[in-house]
Amino acid sequence: MMEHLNMQSMDKVAANVAKIRELFPNCVTERINNEGKLEHAIDFDMLKQELSDHVVDGLQERYQFTWPDKRKAILAANAPINKTLRPCREESVDFDNTENLYIEGDNLEVLKLLQETYLGKVKMIYIDPPYNTGNDFIYRDEFKQNASEYKDNSGQYDEEGNQMVTNTESNGRFHTDWLNMIYPRLKLAKDLLSDDGVIAISIDENEVENLKRCCKEIYGESNYIATIISKMNPRGSQSSKDIAITHEYILVIAKSKEYQVNGLELTEEQEKEYKYQDAMGCYRLLGLRKRGADSRREDSPSMYFPIYYDPDNDNLSTIEKYSVIIYPKLSDGTDGRWRWSKSKVEREKNLLVVRAVKRGTEYEYDVFSKDYLSENKRRKPMSIWDDKEINNEFATELLTDLFKEKAMSQQTVDI
Repeated sequence: MMEHLNMQSMDKVAANVAKIRELFPNCVTERINNEGKLEHAIDFDMLKQELSDHVVDGLQERYQFTWPDKRKAILAANAPINKTLRPCREESVDFDNTENLYIEGDNLEVLKLLQETYLGKVKMIYIDPPYNTGNDFIYRDEFKQNASEYKDNSGQYDEEGNQMVTNTESNGRFHTDWLNMIYPRLKLAKDLLSDDGVIAISIDENEVENLKRCCKEIYGESNYIATIISKMNPRGSQSSKDIAITHEYILVIAKSKEYQVNGLELTEEQEKEYKYQDAMGCYRLLGLRKRGADSRREDSPSMYFPIYYDPDNDNLSTIEKYSVIIYPKLSDGTDGRWRWSKSKVEREKNLLVVRAVKRGTEYEYDVFSKDYLSENKRRKPMSIWDDKEINNEFATELLTDLFKEKAMSQQTVDI
């Protein structure tokens, strides 16, 4: 029995690193240890900054995602403000009964003020930040300028008096200024999310990679869900330099692993796939052979094994007792792998069926699993969205029709 005992005590350092990672994912980095192996470690300079109310100096060589003034961006997120939200009843509609809130103001300050009431309570956040196209205006936050610098940067103010500047591509801080703007807002948004909450962010190709790095650093790489490609301009942007760009991106990131993607209702066409039926209900057949990525035998050797089949009595087993032997072969004839383990095949073989499938000019046996249709059956959202309802042309049509209806309702007829 001694070989089954764990002869090593708990790694307290690793446990502490894991705890810090939960609180400050951006403070965990990678390094080469004394044994030449890659390991997680605490970026103490970054941790000091998270726990400080001023900019902390200090830098060591490490794998990191950084840019000028990044520490100031962290400070901008953590610094307190002496402001409050003021209700505007006279400008509101049904103020006492509606459950909706429309807030005007500098978004960084508003995000800080919302912490008091909505900390850890928001299920979903959607933001549509400046894309950094070279012509966008972005907030400078607390990065001070004097009057002459302001004029040189062709600055403007928004309706609330907050300073904004044009972030042109000729600016030597083109990506830096944008990152300093977005980073503190993403950090504050994380604090507002509930443990099962998610944030979705629209962006184009100018900053999608930097935005993804920011999100993985702030929310943790394991909480990155997907980057959705959204077809926004069916005709393509003719202002693009070489290729007419038709798409934008939506990054989806979770607060923690407690999130659940509920999925979408099945379409009529998808329901038609459940064309088989037995005592348990309607079902469709899914190939037991793994397809796509990680489908080769060497990707998971334990998932490569024979399934024995008795065609006379329609029985199958992983134990060698039937005449027909079925292996998970790929389309090119090389060894593949099953989706189920050997123990699961034996345990749930009542959910498996064998069919003779024509491949080329010959028939061969293949194994399928039953996927039953239930009342709450959902489908996973696709990573490419090209529905008409989400593109800019359809939105323009809706707005045009809306204003036409409003104009007609306001017309009067003299009798």
